[in-house]
Amino acid sequence: MSKRDPRPHVLAVANQKGGVAKTTSVASIGAALAELGQKVLLVDLDPQSCLTFSLGIDPEDLEISVHHVLTKGVDATEVILETDDGVDLLPATIELARAEADLLTRTGREHVIRGVVEDLSASGTHYDWILLDCPPSLGVLTVAALTAADGVLVPLQCETLSHRGVGQLLDTVHDVRRFTNRDLEVWGVLPTLYDGRTNHARAVLDTISETYDLEVVEPPIPKTIKFAEAPAAGRSILATSRTSKGAQAYREVAGNLMKRAAR
Repeated sequence: MSKRDPRPHVLAVANQKGGVAKTTSVASIGAALAELGQKVLLVDLDPQSCLTFSLGIDPEDLEISVHHVLTKGVDATEVILETDDGVDLLPATIELARAEADLLTRTGREHVIRGVVEDLSASGTHYDWILLDCPPSLGVLTVAALTAADGVLVPLQCETLSHRGVGQLLDTVHDVRRFTNRDLEVWGVLPTLYDGRTNHARAVLDTISETYDLEVVEPPIPKTIKFAEAPAAGRSILATSRTSKGAQAYREVAGNLMKRAAR
């Protein structure tokens, strides 16, 4: 990709069910895209601030965060931080929990994140990719993320129960397409915490693909203890376990997402 696209690829990573390695996926895909020479911004939209923590930043040390950008009109460039993983971060703090309530009564609330993306481009701050780590709910912030996004990636644990929420998420995607972002596309399901030794995991994967008519983003991310260690180190798995199967899988996923974006 020698000629840089003036507009970033904006990808929302969403699943209202917790425990599906959503934040791990955002940090790892972001770091893998950076390894491929892409300029990447990660946006933490979860009041629990897991993404911010996992990249080595303590939310309690921050005076301004994404909350101030979305609700107080603070310029994102004043809040964005560089991280050791080669990606930039728009961090979150617990204050973001108030943003849902603050935005509920605001006209155009669905467009607040799209506005931030457009303002960054207008200010000459260039990113190839902006990854949005959605909160584990289908509230205002998730709808705003979907409204700003070109695509949505759904990380999914390969267990029967964890795909029950997919239908609800797809209903929300359908509504967003209808009312606020007709260009939104579901880029697919990313199987996480995958145990390839069980027939059950593979069967669940096939079922998801057939039931929802969704593309499965390959390769599945294997279940590995290394993931538990990475956030504690304040770095992504690509830095803490460069040669592990998990890190390698995320590199392949990032490469496949770049191909998907070039379509």
